[in-house]
Formats: sequence, C-alpha cells, structure tokens
Amino acid sequence: MILPFVLLIAIFYFMLIRPENKKKKAMEKMRSELAVGDVITTIGGIVGTICAVKEETIVIETGADRVRIEFTKWAVSTKGQQADAAAK
Repeated sequence: MILPFVLLIAIFYFMLIRPENKKKKAMEKMRSELAVGDVITTIGGIVGTICAVKEETIVIETGADRVRIEFTKWAVSTKGQQADAAAK
C-alpha cells in the first residue's frame, strides 16, 4: 500500500522538482556572471548590450540610437546571440 505512494513521490521529484531546481540554479548563475559587453534579452523581449553592471541592476544599451535602460538582474532571460539567431 505504501510502496506505490513512495514510488509516486519519487517519480514526481525526479520528473518535476529536480529539473526545475537545476534550471533555477543555472539562471541564477548566468545572472550573477553578467558583464559589460554581453548581449542579453530581457523577459519582455528587449535585446541590448550591457553597458553597466550594479549589484542588483544592469544598464543596457539598445539599438543604434543608443538608448540606455536600467533593469533588475532577475529580468534577464537569456545571454548571448540566441535572440538574433532565431530572428534570421
């Protein structure tokens, strides 16, 4: 009777909880390693180059008109050229 319940919990852990924790750690590591010059995409879809990194925020420069916008680090979705490669 208790064996199926334990098996269900184990499956739930390995299929849902563990991968989510790994994903969270990877995102946290990526956000802590942001540096000036990195190309990023925010969760809102804004693509830009980092021009300043502060403790909890970053300042990015977007487009040819050199508009600068400040974001919190948790708003960064991806780092690198992934967004540009998908658009082509």
